[in-house]
Amino acid sequence: MKPTCHFTTGNRRFPLTDYFFQSGFGEWRGYSSPHDDESHRFHNLSREFLLESAREQKKEMFVFALVVLTAAWPIIYMVVTVVQLWLRGQGLAE
Repeated sequence: MKPTCHFTTGNRRFPLTDYFFQSGFGEWRGYSSPHDDESHRFHNLSREFLLESAREQKKEMFVFALVVLTAAWPIIYMVVTVVQLWLRGQGLAE
């Protein structure tokens, strides 16, 4: 049986909180066994997830680079054209 809180008041505006809660350590072993089937399944699942996310990240990085190059191409072309005009002396009004 849980002990009751000594700080209860007659006017309750907030939910009653159990400040004396203690979690039990009955089944806690303190280590993970290398022969535990659950830990192997979790390890395999996490490894597969990380590999799949790395593959997806490579695909996304390639597409992002393609989009950035496509967006930057007109700016690069404009800078090259302005420099060529400037070197020829036909650029800015004098």
